[in-house]
Amino acid sequence: MGMDLYNAGRIYRNLPVPKLIEIALSRGEGILAKNGALVVKTGKYTGRSPNDKYIVDLPSIHNQIHWGPVNQSIEPEKFQQIYQRLLAYLQNRELFIFDGFVGADPRFRLAVRVVNELAWQNLFVHQLFIRPTREELATHQPQFTVICAPGFKAEPQIDGTRSEAFIILNLEEKLILIGGTSYAGEMKKSIFTVMNYWLPQIGVLPMHCSANMGPEGDTALFFGLSGTGKTTLSADPQRRLIGDDEHGWSDQGIFNFEGGCYAKCISLSAENEPQIWNAIRFGAVLENVVVDEETRETDYDSAALTENTRAAYPVEFIPGAIVPGVGGHPRTILFLAADAFGVLPPIAKLTKEQAMYHFLSGYTSKLAGTERGVTTPEATFSTCFGAPFLPLSPAVYARMLGEKIDKYGVNVYLVNTGWSGGPYGVGQRMSIKLTRAVVQAALSGELEEVEMEPHPIFQILVPKSCPGVPAEVLQPRNTWPDPKEYDEMAQKLARLFTENFNKFKGVAPELAAVGPRAA
Repeated sequence: MGMDLYNAGRIYRNLPVPKLIEIALSRGEGILAKNGALVVKTGKYTGRSPNDKYIVDLPSIHNQIHWGPVNQSIEPEKFQQIYQRLLAYLQNRELFIFDGFVGADPRFRLAVRVVNELAWQNLFVHQLFIRPTREELATHQPQFTVICAPGFKAEPQIDGTRSEAFIILNLEEKLILIGGTSYAGEMKKSIFTVMNYWLPQIGVLPMHCSANMGPEGDTALFFGLSGTGKTTLSADPQRRLIGDDEHGWSDQGIFNFEGGCYAKCISLSAENEPQIWNAIRFGAVLENVVVDEETRETDYDSAALTENTRAAYPVEFIPGAIVPGVGGHPRTILFLAADAFGVLPPIAKLTKEQAMYHFLSGYTSKLAGTERGVTTPEATFSTCFGAPFLPLSPAVYARMLGEKIDKYGVNVYLVNTGWSGGPYGVGQRMSIKLTRAVVQAALSGELEEVEMEPHPIFQILVPKSCPGVPAEVLQPRNTWPDPKEYDEMAQKLARLFTENFNKFKGVAPELAAVGPRAA
């Protein structure tokens, strides 16, 4: 698509970081924090807006898409109508363009162009996507274009949207339109959705996970929903980071989709997350982090604007990160669940079938409105640990995962980064130190040597011992004051797993048997 279409006022193409920051500051889009990061507020939308995401329903793709609450359809006419008004809105405005790539393996990369009305959002994509070399830029031909104009709002009554915000994917025209929301994560995740559509068709498994590499060149993958520790655990000083969020697994190994990281900052500390802490400097973008106007000190403990405070920075800001982000086949896969029921063991081994079961389940728990004394946790199941980004049937991704685990002999573990000794409000959150110890034992292969026994309810294999971890902590029932209460709570969670899995029965009937057994 030619840029002349936009009739824009002035077009800035592929500006370097300092220039984008200067322009963002001069336009009042943000302020500089003491640590050098650009701090911005995203307004009403401080997180993704999954109910406002649509795929244009076209005959060429209709039968491939897993339509439903995640993949909502919008008619081609509505798309064109919004697109034409958006182009009119962009006329005579300054626009910022970033040309780059998604996919660190050149065989499976997508050339993307992002058009922004905000300089800080253009800085965000520059840091998050893969930055081309000067030679690559000279021949760059975008295969997918994202137009992001937060100032342009949809009109639900005429556009058929649910609100003024919209994220619309047109897989035929290879175009993504984003408006009405300033949350930058929408740009990153809409392209992730495109990768989740395209890669399985060429035999590559797209994954919502982080990845790192050990001293021996052994690769590990960390799956988990927001807040389970994916970014924190993969940023390990003993191992080298490949990427913190999105990867592909081909017949050659794994590769990062991105060139940057998007870390949660709530209660970030230099002591617990030194690598992330030090990565927040000039060139990084902080979203919705509270900053003292006078001293420009950041307050990572404040959730005044949102719990979902974020930092975006290039992967090179993490010491020893692997660039480009490619690695061999994983030796270990870790599924992270923050279990607020306090019943899952700190670590347990999964068979291939159980790995597929837990992959389809994608369990963690959300903490209900704690501020008003409500302390009941809520079980959350997100298919393949990434339901909002999967355009195809979940079975496609689970089958591919099972085949790859088999083919490459991968060890899969379920890790509870949540509670122990009782549910949320009663028990304690697992310490990051304890979680790092069980993860270390899994990655080093030490857990392979240990005797294990199946959990009576969850059927997963629980180690009887683990280096650096007290034996009684490994069996969660032993950490509860009343074992009967533990059994009741474990049964409750098992029932929730079963209810959730019933929706996949037609998909994977043979897997239902390996899940938790509720009485």
